[in-house]
Amino acid sequence: MEINYKELGERIAKRRKVLNLTQDNVSEATGLSNNHISNIENNHSIPSIETLMKICEVLDTTPDYFLLGIVKHTDNSLQSQINQRIKLCDEKKLKLIDHFITWLIDEKL
Repeated sequence: MEINYKELGERIAKRRKVLNLTQDNVSEATGLSNNHISNIENNHSIPSIETLMKICEVLDTTPDYFLLGIVKHTDNSLQSQINQRIKLCDEKKLKLIDHFITWLIDEKL
């Protein structure tokens, strides 16, 4: 399996934006330079494992998502899977999910 570092950088940038964080925010939280974060996001640098783990911690996601574009789950509970997917949503999608869940709860199925 080959890692697509361009997609990795795009996923990091996307996740950072979903959380309304700037590259400066991530830089400060990880102890990495702003240039290094920018270079990773723009496919000019390949992050080390340690760097990737720092970014994952700050962006509250797993290396699986950044490396492969999938969210792996440590347990198989449906609620855990849903929670992991919700973490990838922006504010607009979260509002839509909330409306849907409210509708679903109120429906007599």
